[in-house]
Amino acid sequence: MKVDIFDFELDKNLIANQPSDPRDSCKLLDLSIPNEIHDRIFYELPDLLEEGDVLVFNDTKVIPAKLYAQRGLAEVEVTLYHPVDGIEWWAFVKNSKRLHIGDTITFYTDEISPEKSDFSAQILEKKADDGIRLAFNCLPQNLGKQLEKYGSMPLPPYIKRDKPSLDGKTSLWSRYSDKENYQTIYARYEGAVAAPTAGLHFTDRVFSALEKKGIKKVFLTLHVGAGTFLPVKVEDTKDHKMHAEYGIIHQEACDVINEAKKHGKKIVAVGTTSLRLLETAADENGTLHPFTGETSIFITPGYKFKIIDNIITNFHLPKSTLFMLICAIAGIDRMKKAYAHAMQNKYHFYSYGDSCFIKCVNKI
Repeated sequence: MKVDIFDFELDKNLIANQPSDPRDSCKLLDLSIPNEIHDRIFYELPDLLEEGDVLVFNDTKVIPAKLYAQRGLAEVEVTLYHPVDGIEWWAFVKNSKRLHIGDTITFYTDEISPEKSDFSAQILEKKADDGIRLAFNCLPQNLGKQLEKYGSMPLPPYIKRDKPSLDGKTSLWSRYSDKENYQTIYARYEGAVAAPTAGLHFTDRVFSALEKKGIKKVFLTLHVGAGTFLPVKVEDTKDHKMHAEYGIIHQEACDVINEAKKHGKKIVAVGTTSLRLLETAADENGTLHPFTGETSIFITPGYKFKIIDNIITNFHLPKSTLFMLICAIAGIDRMKKAYAHAMQNKYHFYSYGDSCFIKCVNKI
């Protein structure tokens, strides 16, 4: 399919720079009834579900994978996206033309200058599409502590933050609470370099209301990579390459989901990351199986969904793989009309923005 089919115009003023406070007070666009659009608040989500329905959450935990570094006079911005082993990672790097294989880059923060830094990495490999492979100068067991010390949350580029200042003055980046905001309240297993943002709206209040109504929760893990959010640069979807992401689904989650499906209950994916792992692990008969490994599934219109009945998701970028996915769920015309309604009604867009509840109409 031509990528231009998935284009639309968005007022940049609708791009959220901070989340709603409290989280569950954001808007929820209800697309659960065909040909109807209803405006709700996220804490009303339990009203859209019935006893025995199952919500499927991604419990990955975002690591502080954005780093700022210096090589000589060159400053670079590093976003880790895929581990190779304990100290080697693939990363996307801004200003990477200034770097060469064998170079060492030194990381810094507002409080720690490059001269006083004890954290660096060597450039091992460069590829046009995959970025740079680098090796950190620390033991594998110490890498997490160094990332906590030097890193920041890997926010998408449309959320504006100042980089740390080399002149010792405090910049805006350290004043925001992204380490809390860009993490779900149920995050458990470290490894993601982008948040499963549909889950950011859930609060203890919403969980309590879901439990009272008898709605079940299950968890899987997909360590979201930055590649999921890369722009599609090809003209046709068949030429786009998806980066692989590592995921796990346990037997217990499969049992709950398969049993609910047998009894006609709704399976609701919380976010596109949960959905992609569910569809990867499902067989052609719509039965979910345990899974451990990588997935690079790319879903576009024409795909028949095997597991889900609904999805909870944020609003996505034009011509992105995520907008293509939700168009596969509900139809291109349906989603373009819904997005037009959202823009007219001043919904906030993207990672810190508002939410949608969408019925899947393209199922096996």
